[in-house]
Amino acid sequence: MNYDFDRVIDRTGTSSVKWDRYEGRDVLPFWLADMEFACAPAILRAMEERLRHPIYGYSTPSKELYDAILTYLREEKGVPAEAEWLVWLPGIVPALGAFCRAYTRTGDGVMYSTPVYPQFPANPVNSRMRPVNVPLLREGMNYSFDWNGMRNAAHAARLLMLCNPQNPVGKIHSREDLERLAEFCERNDMLLCSDEIHCDIVLEPGMKHTSILAIERARERSILLMSPSKTFNTPGLFFAFAAIPNKPLREAFKRVLRGSYEWVNIFGMEAARAAYAECGEWRAQLTGYLRGNRDFMRSFVKTNLPELTMGPCHSTYVAWLDARSLGVEKPAKFFEEAGVGVSDGADYGESGMIRLNYACPRAMLEAGLRRMQTAVEELRATKEKAGACSIAM
Repeated sequence: MNYDFDRVIDRTGTSSVKWDRYEGRDVLPFWLADMEFACAPAILRAMEERLRHPIYGYSTPSKELYDAILTYLREEKGVPAEAEWLVWLPGIVPALGAFCRAYTRTGDGVMYSTPVYPQFPANPVNSRMRPVNVPLLREGMNYSFDWNGMRNAAHAARLLMLCNPQNPVGKIHSREDLERLAEFCERNDMLLCSDEIHCDIVLEPGMKHTSILAIERARERSILLMSPSKTFNTPGLFFAFAAIPNKPLREAFKRVLRGSYEWVNIFGMEAARAAYAECGEWRAQLTGYLRGNRDFMRSFVKTNLPELTMGPCHSTYVAWLDARSLGVEKPAKFFEEAGVGVSDGADYGESGMIRLNYACPRAMLEAGLRRMQTAVEELRATKEKAGACSIAM
């Protein structure tokens, strides 16, 4: 079956956070990481079937859901997961907070690396921990761990939070780096939390995502966070899970969740079961379409927007662009005024950058890029005119 990712779906009147930000304005939204594609038919069927039962009470995960997730972890991620490892969650963000609270005391340090999505630095602060930021090293648009910086800061941190793939730079951390990271945490007696929510969107042919729990020496001090929400476009269904092999760590994590995040969405569970068990072909076609969008955007930027530099985008569906050559103080605001809503790189820890979500029909992506081109051409003309006037004077 061929799936139609070119279909444009009107989201007005649906209380969409992404679209309602610009309500009443002619701004195309590319800022929030949800997709403009319909869910896979198997997911819709699963929720429709559950909807027919007229009672939607507190529910527990079914055997079929356990089987779907365990099969996925074992066969696709190389993680020898057991049912008791799994802890059910309403989302990744509350899980990051639970991680910070479960294994630390007030004032302990939590290490992470920017650029990274804003909830990473926010959660240690909200949990009364001390953020320890060791920025990734950057060479051109390629990013890597600052091992020296991490060693120097290790004394100040009890926990390490990893984003793999790294949002927003689209980097898949290599197996070799994960092995080294496991050894680093072991040597410095640190616990590791790996957010792998984007792990199934690998756009670069030949690349492979490695889960932290596929690294044997990492398992006893690591927790893995996953959700189908990014790959299958179900973030509003509030379903995620943690896999925690170490029983004392797992029990401590569950204690923090008790009374606040004990239950998950009934439709989120149905959607997750269908996503992991029945939507492999849909995911494969989605990945191909996103790869086409990425390559289209890269070509467009290179040809029409030379003031911008686009990162590799090996994974995720967000492009990370260096806009410093534009010479404007706030590139995100500049493009918003031109009718294109993007994320401000400063929110991710790197000013002068922008993040653009290209998980949309190509016609929408092209329309947004054309608006950006027009705005940059007008800016360029204004600068050239100002320069000519300066010379004339």
